[in-house]
Amino acid sequence: MASHEILGGKVLVYRRENSKKWQCSTRINGKNWRTSTGEESLALAKEFAEDWFFRMKAKEKGGGLKDEKTFKDAAKRYLEEYDVVTSGTRSRVYVSHNERRLRLYLLPFFGDLGLSEVTAGKVQEFRVMRYNSAPEKVPANEPDGKPQKKLPARSTLHQEIVTLRQVLKTAIRHGWLTHLPDLSTPYNSSSKISHRAWFSAEEYKRLYTATRNRAEKHRDKRFQWNAQQLHDYVLFMANTGLRPDEAKRLQYRDVEIVEDEETGDTILLIQVRGKRGVGYCKSMPSAVIPFERLLKRNLPKPDALIFEDNHVEMFNNILEEEGLKFDREGNRRTAYSLRHTYICLRLMEGADIYQVAKNCRTSVEMIEKYYASHISTSISAAAVNVRRKVKSKKLIVAHEKRNAHRI
Repeated sequence: MASHEILGGKVLVYRRENSKKWQCSTRINGKNWRTSTGEESLALAKEFAEDWFFRMKAKEKGGGLKDEKTFKDAAKRYLEEYDVVTSGTRSRVYVSHNERRLRLYLLPFFGDLGLSEVTAGKVQEFRVMRYNSAPEKVPANEPDGKPQKKLPARSTLHQEIVTLRQVLKTAIRHGWLTHLPDLSTPYNSSSKISHRAWFSAEEYKRLYTATRNRAEKHRDKRFQWNAQQLHDYVLFMANTGLRPDEAKRLQYRDVEIVEDEETGDTILLIQVRGKRGVGYCKSMPSAVIPFERLLKRNLPKPDALIFEDNHVEMFNNILEEEGLKFDREGNRRTAYSLRHTYICLRLMEGADIYQVAKNCRTSVEMIEKYYASHISTSISAAAVNVRRKVKSKKLIVAHEKRNAHRI
């Protein structure tokens, strides 16, 4: 191995036998540091090594010389492992969202920090930075045109902290970090659990009546197919409880019209591919007719998508026209609200909460937390309105006579 000393022996420039490029090394704070010069010329390699040595000394004086793995190193290892380890159990979209959170927010803030420097205080500084650096936009409903900060939603910041935690856990598994810092939000009391936006039975009737009228209005016109698809989409979603992303992946071969043995009703048996893998859903009988109309209208191949478009613009227009865009709590209604409507209406009809959770591929805990808590039928009046029986006047007098000698 060819080698040369420079700067009075402080830096060694060397080249391995199986390499064309020169490398350099030095010793600072009792630790060897080395890097590749990227040069094949010895003269250029010596120039690079000198510059590199003085940069390293400057970092040492400024406290920027890290004798440990950085957050950037842990993030790189996390991305290499995560997609492989979770293959088939996590949606590729979810993985790409983690990559985006790291690239846009976490790496610019934590990237050059040593892992031991990612403390609870630094995490709180990150939260403050995200709020202070929020972009300013003019709201659509602002009459004065005054820009306002578009602060990140609570759920957005929560997901970023979840990604941060996963990176730090990767570092722990590889022995680069001993323990997780406290990632909880300080000064935060228990947050109010708000229910998911849904349509009551009366509101749902107004919605599907409006979509049906819109389909009639566009008959033999340019947007006839779109209006008819939207009407069947609303009915299909509200009678199956599918998530919008599950419906978007749904193919005609995934749906089968069957006769239910227990009820004798004709229903849809749906093979659902969503964020929790492959599951099954049994629809309400009211979902059969919309599906039959979709078959007749589109004459599809088995592998064709049932809903290539969710017709979001037309759907939002109808919600605005009917005054259904927001519920009384100010929650915005979307296509997801049709799933929430399915769950709430089933519970109001007295369906078993475990079976509803199983059919919707979610947990009983989630349903009790976000749905059943605001439904009056979830409370049994017979169990609540219990009264103690009052003794009759004759029994009271007899009791007093028996115990008169004790007075």
